Amino acid sequence: MAFSSTLPCHSCPSPFQFIELRGVNGLKFRPLVPMAFNSREPLHLAGKRKENHSKKRDVHQKRGIFEIQASSSSSSSSSSGTDLVLVSSLMTVTLAVANRVLYKLALVPMKDFPFFLAQFTTFGYVIIYFTILYIRSRAGIVTREMMAIPKLRFLAVGFLEALAVAIGMSAGAILPGPVIPILNQTFLVWQLIFSTLLGRRYSINQIAGCLLVATGVVVAISSGSNAGQMLSEVEFLWPALMIVSSAFQAGASIIKESIFINAALQLKGKSLDIFVVNSFGSGFQALFVLLLLPFLSTLKGIPFVQLPSYYKCAARCFLNTGADTIGCGGAPFLPLLYIVINLAFNISVLNVVKVSSALVASLLVMLSVPISVFILSLPLPYLPEGTTLSPFFLLGCAILVCGLALYNATQLSKRGSKVD
Repeated sequence: MAFSSTLPCHSCPSPFQFIELRGVNGLKFRPLVPMAFNSREPLHLAGKRKENHSKKRDVHQKRGIFEIQASSSSSSSSSSGTDLVLVSSLMTVTLAVANRVLYKLALVPMKDFPFFLAQFTTFGYVIIYFTILYIRSRAGIVTREMMAIPKLRFLAVGFLEALAVAIGMSAGAILPGPVIPILNQTFLVWQLIFSTLLGRRYSINQIAGCLLVATGVVVAISSGSNAGQMLSEVEFLWPALMIVSSAFQAGASIIKESIFINAALQLKGKSLDIFVVNSFGSGFQALFVLLLLPFLSTLKGIPFVQLPSYYKCAARCFLNTGADTIGCGGAPFLPLLYIVINLAFNISVLNVVKVSSALVASLLVMLSVPISVFILSLPLPYLPEGTTLSPFFLLGCAILVCGLALYNATQLSKRGSKVD
């Protein structure tokens, strides 16, 4: 998804004079401030040249004082801005790790009902996002022009995300915890492939970074080929489904990016509110989850005629009530906690984009991958056995992180050259 990290610049005519300031880094700022004298008084009066000269000297002195005060104020605001970025970054990394860990923990009690959890999550997001959209619309943040954006692309986003969530949760219920964050990184590879097919060009470093990510995933997965390894008892179908799920997510993100680009043209330069995209995308996702029930239930091995009894058993397991809820320990606390943390994580990422940049947000999410893998390998509540990380798996993780770093370092150098 593409986000705009540029804040709107408001300009309006004013009777006040403008004073040009020069900051510590040599950058020029032109704040709107009144001059040190009354602007309605003539500057040059006959017979008062000395007085005028004295006034000019006073103005220059006051201007010098003002420059010092402005420099101090700018330094103070810069310091507070840095603190805000650091706090936001720390919070985002923490929530990113918690989000990945709770994703697996939420599937422990719902191991036999991942399809139900996917639907519950989808419809929960629809209610939350549309509530926020309604509030922002009432506040005037979301305009009628934004709401009138064509919905065909949202339809495609909903279809792809419905498949991604249902297939991803089905695979996540079977796969060992540390494997899931690794396989999710194929999202970057799929995104590069799809966007290249649409005409976007990438640098050699970015392509090399994606190849390293793919290599790291292959090395990590191959660690299960020998007996006793982490994936030795897992069928190849489940890692493959998780990779396919990432492909659907990447396709949806490419379409979302095109929505923002086209909306900027239609809205004459104004950026489309993020909750318009999230709300309608989630709404169509919920619709397609319902329409795809026969296909998705068959994929999970549930005959369509048995869906009512499946939902009844799933609801009892989710609420952890009834006599046949063995193995549902941790519900509904863990699934609900995952949904809350996931929402908080999404909001936190948007906040980092706002106070810093989309690149910083990407780097922070990247940082959460090795931390999540390590935590998921430890004995956890409802996952007491833990997982032994093989040397090949650790090597795969290291290669993957190097690939992510190389890909993002290219973007960082481009941003630095633009600033210079």
